[in-house]
Amino acid sequence: MIVVPIKEGENIERALKKFKRKFEKTGMMRELRNRQAFTPQSVVRREKLEKAIYVQQLQRNVEF
Repeated sequence: MIVVPIKEGENIERALKKFKRKFEKTGMMRELRNRQAFTPQSVVRREKLEKAIYVQQLQRNVEF
């Protein structure tokens, strides 16, 4: 749980900014996005292999 201490007479925008900064540091949104867009390891491996093949073909074409 994130606790943001607010000083007497502190602006609400400043408090919200502090909260957003603390929330960003926790990495919660990043993890939620990663979980929503989960890709299986086999798909990641296949995409990596396809990219490597594409790069090799580009390098081969440049040599000639």
